[in-house]
Amino acid sequence: MHTPVALLLELGIILTALSLIAAGARRFALTPVPLYLVAGLAVGDGGIAPVPAAREFVDTGAAIGLILLLLTLGLDFTAREFTASLRRHRSSALVDLVLNAIPGAVAGWLFGLDAAGVLALSGATYVSSSGIIARLLGDLRRLGNRETPAVLSVLVLEDFAMAAYLPLLAVVTAGGSWWEAMFAVVAATAVVGAAVGASSRWGHHVGRVLSPADAEQVLLRLLGFTLVVAALAEMVHVSAAVGAFLVGLTLTGAAAERARTVLGPLRDLFAAVFFLALGMSADPGQLLPALPAAAVLALITAITKVATGWYAAGREGTGRRGRLRAGSALVARGEFSVVVIGLAATAQDRLAALVTCYVILLAVCGPVLTRLAPTRGLPSRRASERAPGMLDKPRPSTAASAPDPAGSGTRSG
Repeated sequence: MHTPVALLLELGIILTALSLIAAGARRFALTPVPLYLVAGLAVGDGGIAPVPAAREFVDTGAAIGLILLLLTLGLDFTAREFTASLRRHRSSALVDLVLNAIPGAVAGWLFGLDAAGVLALSGATYVSSSGIIARLLGDLRRLGNRETPAVLSVLVLEDFAMAAYLPLLAVVTAGGSWWEAMFAVVAATAVVGAAVGASSRWGHHVGRVLSPADAEQVLLRLLGFTLVVAALAEMVHVSAAVGAFLVGLTLTGAAAERARTVLGPLRDLFAAVFFLALGMSADPGQLLPALPAAAVLALITAITKVATGWYAAGREGTGRRGRLRAGSALVARGEFSVVVIGLAATAQDRLAALVTCYVILLAVCGPVLTRLAPTRGLPSRRASERAPGMLDKPRPSTAASAPDPAGSGTRSG
């Protein structure tokens, strides 16, 4: 079998560069995610060192990376506790929708976009990046924090909302009728509800099948099953990430621990490729004209996301610094906004440049804000506000450490 030399050479250079970037970031106790995105800008179309031979591999690896990120995130929670968290955060989902979709809709109206453009831009500003945030929570070892269930609940409820939003956007963009749009929304919502129910009721059977004694069999069975579920989710216009997350929820206890151990190195590899691909999707030369408008929109919706996280974490009884951590974690936008571009940008040239620039800004700045969020207590106005469990115990900086795969940190506010 003949392997193209250019492909091997470009992939070798890319992986070596990513390793150096990660090592440098760890040295300064930073997450490498924003640096991966900047590297993607440099090697993408219009960058200073494009890698055309490796582009197809990177795009495919990015899809696998997102799936692995959400699969391993789901392994840290059970279906029962997560279902309870979702019920508790229905009001958080409403706050999230109002605060973050409206700025996009208003901006679309001010820019003179048509109905499809306004709907697309509101979706791009509404949805946070599950992939980026999943990596950040692991890098910064915050999976065990009290605010983390609030963050995950908001993310998954957003992903579920996308099950209705994406079919609606596709129909509106294509000029379909209102009944076609309603049918698409109802069908996608029904499929998601059935999938959640099946995951909760029969998940333990899946765990027995996917957790044999041999590590090779664990990897092959779990990855194969997850990819099939992700593909089926995409077929009904539900995010592949939601399907992967549900698979992770079905595994608990020893089976989940074994899956984390086996999948860890593979996840880290493809996660780096995922962030690189996000950067490669943008052409720097086309972004400059849209930069001022994108920066204003990014600033407004960064503030509204912090407000969303503040409210959601408050429902978990989290203290002020935990609320700030939750809000800053939700700032990053990413893969869903790119999907929106693919659905609507063919007829909206201005929208493509605006959303791409917007995503790059928040995908780079979001992780930085998350890293800078306070890890030690903020002084309370009154001693009476320091109720037990409402404030985090001080933690040492752990951003330079390996992710805590078990998420076993104390859940503190």
